[in-house]
Amino acid sequence: MATGSEVVLEWNKQDKKRMLHAVYRVGDLDRTIKCYTECFGMKLLRKRDVPAEKYSNAFLGFGPEDKNFALELTYNYGVDKYEIGEGFGHFAIATEDVNKMAEAVKSSCCCKITREPGPVKGGSTVIAFAQDPDGYMFELIQRGPTPEPLCQVMLRVGDLERSITFYEKALGMRLLRKKDVPEYKIAIGTDDVYKSAEAVDLATKELGGKILRQPGPLPGINTKIASFVDPDGWKVVLVDYADFLKELQ
Repeated sequence: MATGSEVVLEWNKQDKKRMLHAVYRVGDLDRTIKCYTECFGMKLLRKRDVPAEKYSNAFLGFGPEDKNFALELTYNYGVDKYEIGEGFGHFAIATEDVNKMAEAVKSSCCCKITREPGPVKGGSTVIAFAQDPDGYMFELIQRGPTPEPLCQVMLRVGDLERSITFYEKALGMRLLRKKDVPEYKIAIGTDDVYKSAEAVDLATKELGGKILRQPGPLPGINTKIASFVDPDGWKVVLVDYADFLKELQ
């Protein structure tokens, strides 16, 4: 017979939950509305002012709130600037033409492109990044037609497996996909990739981190490299310096 907690968790899986909106604060409500409608093609769904609580807010999205995810912008009277913090990453918008949306952003006086349209590292999906007047980031992703263009919210977590389990249990969410892609890396030239990799291997065994790619030539290029992540997950690529100079010729 199922225990009380098992029954609750099983019900949670069956409950018809859906994401309604993400709430965040902006310094100028009308400016942000103008930005999102002109740059991203969102619609102003509703707007309200609550003088008793000294705030106003507006809901924007790509369709009615009863079927679509929305952004709830909040303006607190007299506050024109906020520190976003390092936990929030970005929102994502799916579009059939990233270049066209990027051009709309560039023509605006309030938003800016921080990453030009182009394929993701190691893939073919075309993306770009835009920043709104308050500093919030939006990833523009080229995809086919979709009923929900506002497709992702990226947050940084301290323990990925713990967070996955939490949302599965607490909200009945499902893990849709997972990937391991160190976002930033540095390249270091070395006289001997093989010897350098041996030193890295010893250090990782003692202090953490791991070898990602054993030393050897890159297919089609022949430049010898090795790669690893340090104990904090930052990626480093070791490159044979003599081979690197040949690439520059």
